[in-house]
Amino acid sequence: MLRRTVSKFTAVDSVSFEINPGEMVGLVGESGSGKTTVGKLCVRLYAPDSGEISVNNENIVKYGRKMLARKVQMIFQDPFTSLNPRLSIGTILGECARIKQPGIGNQELLDTVKDLLNTVGMPADILDLYPHQFSGGQKQRIAIARAVSLQPELIIADEPVSHLDASIQSQIIDLFLLLKEKFNLSYLFISHDLLLVASITGRMLVMNRGKLVEQGVSKKILKYPEQEYTKKLMDSIPLL
Repeated sequence: MLRRTVSKFTAVDSVSFEINPGEMVGLVGESGSGKTTVGKLCVRLYAPDSGEISVNNENIVKYGRKMLARKVQMIFQDPFTSLNPRLSIGTILGECARIKQPGIGNQELLDTVKDLLNTVGMPADILDLYPHQFSGGQKQRIAIARAVSLQPELIIADEPVSHLDASIQSQIIDLFLLLKEKFNLSYLFISHDLLLVASITGRMLVMNRGKLVEQGVSKKILKYPEQEYTKKLMDSIPLL
């Protein structure tokens, strides 16, 4: 009786989509819809039971950990849990620089890390500080700096502003858009906020219970949703 399977839950079921170079695609849905699982599959934090995930038509299972890190990076909702509290900011970003440029000299490493901080709007004199010494928005900037340090082709941004104050959210969104143009990045931007996603992405994917139920031009979906689930999400938005 203890070994009997009572029920089976499929977090992601037959989800298929493409992201073009330089494109920003939104992935929306309620909590538990499978959005974050999709993101973690893309960086191999989870392994799919079937199907494949490809970058430039190559299955990511062919990549080693460091090679995949150069292709795809993920920015998490809570940067404090993704930044090692025992390492200084200089060490965290320096490790990424060494992956990008093995054998890099100390002075060049220092200059690279300072450039990264400048790129995300952080001062260069924080290298000896630790994650707990920064605000949520500052930690997220540091996490973004780490993600772009390897100049990946795709960034998975999982609810990256949902825990921030409204004014800080706007600043971080502006930073994402700036980096997109600077490095020609592609994004999968995961959020429950349909209005936010529609305002910054060209295409939107809507998930419900592990499945993609609607996809298309973001502003068109926002204005003329076709699926009942999408309409319910729209109805839940205050004063829309």
